[in-house]
Amino acid sequence: MASNRSSNSLVVPQANAALDQMKYEVAQELGIQIPQDGYYGYMATRDAGALGGYITRKLVQIAEQQLAGKSSR
Repeated sequence: MASNRSSNSLVVPQANAALDQMKYEVAQELGIQIPQDGYYGYMATRDAGALGGYITRKLVQIAEQQLAGKSSR
């Protein structure tokens, strides 16, 4: 896996592995091929947007479940 070049910093750095795992799971669900070399420049904008949007929806859903007192996984 390639290093994360984002300038954003995680509040909980240990969450990076979980977020990467979620990225690959969501990509598989949507049928999107993640570049093996970590370079996303050749990825279609539509695919990258769909991947980010779906991840955001899942994270919001998990947070809502936790706020409601339910287990997310």
